[in-house]
Amino acid sequence: MRSTRLRLLTATAALFTLAACGTSSSEDDTKDGGQKGSASSSAEEFPVTIKHALGTTTIPGKPERVATVNWANHEVPLALGVVPVGMAAANFGDDDGDGVLPWVEEKLKDLGAKTPVLFDENDGIDFEAVADTRPDVILAAYSGLTEQDYETLSEIAPVVAFPDAAWATPWREIVRTNSKAIGLAAEGEKLIGDLEKEIEQTAAKYPQLKGKSAMFMTHIDPGDVSEVGFYTTHDTRTLFFEDLGLKIPGSITEASKGTDKFALTRSAEQIDVFNDVDIITGYGDEKGELAGQLAEDPLLSKVPAIERGSVYLLPGSSPLATAANPTPLSISYVLDDYLAALAEAADKVK
Repeated sequence: MRSTRLRLLTATAALFTLAACGTSSSEDDTKDGGQKGSASSSAEEFPVTIKHALGTTTIPGKPERVATVNWANHEVPLALGVVPVGMAAANFGDDDGDGVLPWVEEKLKDLGAKTPVLFDENDGIDFEAVADTRPDVILAAYSGLTEQDYETLSEIAPVVAFPDAAWATPWREIVRTNSKAIGLAAEGEKLIGDLEKEIEQTAAKYPQLKGKSAMFMTHIDPGDVSEVGFYTTHDTRTLFFEDLGLKIPGSITEASKGTDKFALTRSAEQIDVFNDVDIITGYGDEKGELAGQLAEDPLLSKVPAIERGSVYLLPGSSPLATAANPTPLSISYVLDDYLAALAEAADKVK
């Protein structure tokens, strides 16, 4: 029954795609998802062809109904004044449980737009819900799409997947890839430039960070600290350190060689490999108890950064913890708070 319904929805979506591509947004499109403001003035020529890790996608005409799946892709069109017809509901860092992160909510308010259809992805992509929004492009430049996901979504509309590896697209490439797909490449480049300038100016307020080495730990089970997880140089959290004037320590760089994984683990017995780390950040708990637990552990406490207390663990699943993975709208929203927390840790480095 589900597959039959999806085929019917796909056929309907295809008809709407043919009708919508290359046309201007109607008043209804602006209310329910589509172009808003000056973003529709782009002179990008179509068709546009984009190569990505799962194939090559051609978008025949300027999309008027934009849908996004997985994490943060909706932030690119929103930042450029385009309201998606549907996007993934936030399942981490959602402070009020409405499925929309605060910086996204703020942008929707600025655009005078209501919340798009939210796709529940707790059990994977809801293909029927995506098809129901009748998109003529689906953005997923930052995602973990499988080949099967890609094939199924492609039955609904052209899909723009990640350029190289799943969950490893740097924030600049998220902007470049998604903005090109909707005909706003020039606007995307301007957005990148504006964010780079903002990052540079804000980081300048915290000179103690410059040149310090930083490591981003993955979620730790408070009941089992026998292993330490960390993000590699293939992950956007680690790469963002360099934007902030920090550096990636040799231990992380070396461990990242020969793998395309965005996270690895080391046993507590091998913890001395991280002796070259000045600052440690990662995901903690709301009460801040995990940092103290690390300091009391007989093995982990031997790491210089932990021993001297130059550790800041982001509180639980808060918006700040969410935004440590940089995205087009979250950067401006939490940058100062994030840098201030890291700077406090850096102050303890002698």
